[in-house]
Amino acid sequence: MSLSSEVNLANLYNRSSLRNSDSGVRFSLKNRLAPAKLTRIKRLELNGEALGLERIHITPDSGDVLDAEKVGADGPMNFPLGTLLIFDLATEPLEEGRHQLTLAFETEEFGLLEFSVEDELGGRGRSPDAIPRDDEDDYDSSIVEARQAFVRDRTGVTLEHISACSFDTHAARGNIENFIGVAQVPMGLAGPLRIEGENANGEFYVPLATSEGTLVASYNRGMRVINESGGVKCAVVGDNMQRAPVFIFEDAASARRFADWLAGKTDEIREVCGESDPFVKLKYVDYYLTNKFAFTRFNFTTGDAAGMNMVGKATFAACNWIMSNYQQDRIVEFFLEGNFATDKKASMINTMRTRGKRVTAEVTVRRDVLRNVMDADTESLYRHSKAANIGTLISGANNNGCHAANAITAIFIATGQDVANVAESSTGLLYTELTAEKDLYISITLPSLIVGTCGGGTGLPTQQEGLKIMGCAGVGKVRKFAEIIAGTVLAGEISLGAAISSLDWVSSHDQYGRNDPGRQ
Repeated sequence: MSLSSEVNLANLYNRSSLRNSDSGVRFSLKNRLAPAKLTRIKRLELNGEALGLERIHITPDSGDVLDAEKVGADGPMNFPLGTLLIFDLATEPLEEGRHQLTLAFETEEFGLLEFSVEDELGGRGRSPDAIPRDDEDDYDSSIVEARQAFVRDRTGVTLEHISACSFDTHAARGNIENFIGVAQVPMGLAGPLRIEGENANGEFYVPLATSEGTLVASYNRGMRVINESGGVKCAVVGDNMQRAPVFIFEDAASARRFADWLAGKTDEIREVCGESDPFVKLKYVDYYLTNKFAFTRFNFTTGDAAGMNMVGKATFAACNWIMSNYQQDRIVEFFLEGNFATDKKASMINTMRTRGKRVTAEVTVRRDVLRNVMDADTESLYRHSKAANIGTLISGANNNGCHAANAITAIFIATGQDVANVAESSTGLLYTELTAEKDLYISITLPSLIVGTCGGGTGLPTQQEGLKIMGCAGVGKVRKFAEIIAGTVLAGEISLGAAISSLDWVSSHDQYGRNDPGRQ
């Protein structure tokens, strides 16, 4: 299979995009294959009838309408990966049913490309049960209010608090669909936390968004222990983000030959990936062979973004290059993700090989400080950690500490991270040892902490404020942010471990009303 194959090219077409419009008929293409430059629209047929190019108008993402006959006249037209092209055809409206489109165009990289697809006419009346949408501007306050009214009419619930959004509704574009309002999660502040890191240095206050009573207080106590013990050392020791395609062959020997070929093509693949996004840098490609499958892991750095979408785009471009250039054996099929990056799932391969930031926080807790602040003993805390290691082993848990997910989730919500990544980000490796003075050295490594200070939900107004509190908003701050998270996680391990060791865990929750729903 090559880039110019009919099956591959048909993936350019947006299924269900065919519809009647004010000017005639409309459909759209999206570049899901590889970066390209269009030099000429050669032919377009609708149900076997060729349309003159003067009847075809193209609107790219930029919004500037182009005449099809002028494409390439002033030089090649960029068609980057992910770009949407809307085709408007000046023709009679179509009847309901299925229709055939054939499109032929020339590109600088691949020459003449041609494909045919069938699609059913869309754009018919919306179901009365459908959630209101506005195809022109689905984030305008009027359509947001229409959806809020829809909820009220259908469920009887008036969205008094969900509708209380403090920012321009357009700020949510790209972060959510069918926007109706905001989820207001209580946010507290813990700190200061003294950090001596390679990227974070000084004292930091940490915003924590949670509805769990005692949580912020617990992190505050752990931070006090750390501060009075001299501060926490932090270091980012690894940085990878993956996409993991799987290539399927006719037999195991073919998969092995492919892996041997792939190993020698890193430089070419790196160049292809770099063309998709200037902030994506391919480090290396791993491969793992089993049965007749070649599982791969493309390992990237992604600057200050968490980068899952970025690496997906780059890897897809690389896969299309591979499909076009590997000739030794037939690739029966490939899938962009073979579940081997283990996105949104904890896994041993990410514990070993790193996904996101691999960051370690460590401190030597003074015995007298732990007694004064937490009424706990370092020796008891050490013995608890050893028993907990056995509990982790027999349970098969992904963390031998107490509750890394608590800090990570609360910080993720407060700063606009993808909260589903807590599934893998909360993996933790805790280590303790007693010194000759009976102080407690304690450290935790988070091998798959997936965070960003740019992109995604970090640009939302509330979450921007959360990042700014720590001085972590924007470019050049992601490693600093990772170290602050690791230090906060370690504070929580000290606090909860001490509470368990001193039998103070249940009483603390009871004091804050967590165990008594009726308490005011």
